[in-house]
Amino acid sequence: MKTRCAWAGKDPLYIQYHDTEWGVPLYDDRKLFEFLILEGMQAGLSWLTILRKREHFRRALDHFDPEKIARYDETKVQQLLNDPGIIRNAAKIRAAINNARAFLNLQEEFGSFSAYLWRFVDGKPIVHRWRRLEDIPTRSPESDALSRDLKQRGFKFVGTTICYAHMQAVGMVNDHLVDCFRYREIIDAYGNLPRQ
Repeated sequence: MKTRCAWAGKDPLYIQYHDTEWGVPLYDDRKLFEFLILEGMQAGLSWLTILRKREHFRRALDHFDPEKIARYDETKVQQLLNDPGIIRNAAKIRAAINNARAFLNLQEEFGSFSAYLWRFVDGKPIVHRWRRLEDIPTRSPESDALSRDLKQRGFKFVGTTICYAHMQAVGMVNDHLVDCFRYREIIDAYGNLPRQ
């Protein structure tokens, strides 16, 4: 029996996400954009709710193609608001469209969103040594800086807590507990030693 972070629970979808995605360093712009949008959609909800709707989100939002989303008009907004397969929140939907436009601007400025994002952790994952779930923070100086910068660039739904969750999800931070089997696997696969 593998030891996992307790938050993974017993839901097979959550376990699969924990075991294969969460905390794995990610550099693909499309996937990074997907996580950024989904983290914003998750605000005030559980991540499991988002995971259950993820495939439908992919279909509804053109597989998170930022160029397509940036061109969405009011007709598309209304269509999305009537789609029960996603989170039907007007502010979050409009934020996703706004963020697609801001994302494209960042790509143009930095060459890739990945290059922009990973600067906030000096290009390598921050590895912690948490022993209990309650020790894991919901924000950090790095997420504060990322949130502040994204907001200055016009992004919405990018508070520091959302940014920290994004950093955890895309492997900028390895917040698996030290007794979780994924903690060591990720270090072995992607390097970087824990910060003391």
